[in-house]
Amino acid sequence: MARARVYVTLKKSVFDPQGKTVHDALRTLGYESVDDVRQGKFFELSLEGLSAEEARGVVDEMARRVLSNPVIESYRVEVE
Repeated sequence: MARARVYVTLKKSVFDPQGKTVHDALRTLGYESVDDVRQGKFFELSLEGLSAEEARGVVDEMARRVLSNPVIESYRVEVE
């Protein structure tokens, strides 16, 4: 069984209002060293009957077609 993680974040060119709100809250609470916050989504998948290489290809396709919006988001896939 292969396990995969998909991290989806807004592209740097896209304004992130939730990240900005969290950033402002952290600064207000005294965490002055926080320079920027970007929020995102995390998916963990278990896949049966696939090698790690096959799982990477399938999960990459899932991320591109379903888990992310390629117009405004980028993603990263990790497979164990």
